[in-house]
Amino acid sequence: MKKQIALALAGLFLSSAPAIAADEFQAIAPENLLVIETTKGDIYVEMTPDVAPLHVERIRALASAGFYDGVVWHRVIDGFMAQTGDPTGTGEGGSALGNVKAELTFRRSAETPFVPVAAPSGFPLGFHHSLPVMSQPDRFFQRSGDGKATGWGVYCPGVAGMARDEAEDSADSQFFLMRAYYPTLERRYSIWGRVVVGQDVVDSLNAGDLPSGMVESPDRMTRVRIAADIPVRERPVVRRIDPASARFAAHVADVRAAKGADFSVCDITIEAQLLDPMAR
Repeated sequence: MKKQIALALAGLFLSSAPAIAADEFQAIAPENLLVIETTKGDIYVEMTPDVAPLHVERIRALASAGFYDGVVWHRVIDGFMAQTGDPTGTGEGGSALGNVKAELTFRRSAETPFVPVAAPSGFPLGFHHSLPVMSQPDRFFQRSGDGKATGWGVYCPGVAGMARDEAEDSADSQFFLMRAYYPTLERRYSIWGRVVVGQDVVDSLNAGDLPSGMVESPDRMTRVRIAADIPVRERPVVRRIDPASARFAAHVADVRAAKGADFSVCDITIEAQLLDPMAR
């Protein structure tokens, strides 16, 4: 694990962004931070248990048991995603824990952190923490029996999804991290988080040949842990921009102005800081 203070950006901010204020960043809870050490570098994923509680619990259980240590990135496709989590490295293996029920959408209330940045066709697009999300409009709160609206994750670069077989409820241990925007996966494969630091590592993983994407000389996950399982004195801290902050709003405005009609929620980047635990 890197022992230095690093500033990690998922993309470049325009120079008009205001100076950083201390309260514009939020520390990711250690129980929701997945630390993936690989042969190419480290990847930090913010997990979203309120979006996919069953899948996050499965990732936590397997990571805490050391299941992912040494597992290869067996299927990597440029312009698509990088897949891992199979101890056999064939794409056919899994864990002894069995399948997880699909979590393709989630229910959000007025209290759910959600910051809209656009509303194509009247459906707001925005961010739940670092995760890009599309949702039914707020007026659905009054129309539903539980006072909530349905939302679902958007498969932008860095988004973490669960691999499965043909059956919808067949996810187990295999997961993938996106290397590009891929909307056809939405509401078909469960989303459980997003890379906040280390997208450059995801993009650098050895890719396979088409059409299968199976990698001949794959990179490995050398060690995978939940930050909460790491001793406090060694535990990494990741702080990412608060989507409700003025700095983030300025970034959104700059990107919208630059992109015009081509604007997409995937053009919005999440600024994050990886702090050296020894510096605390």
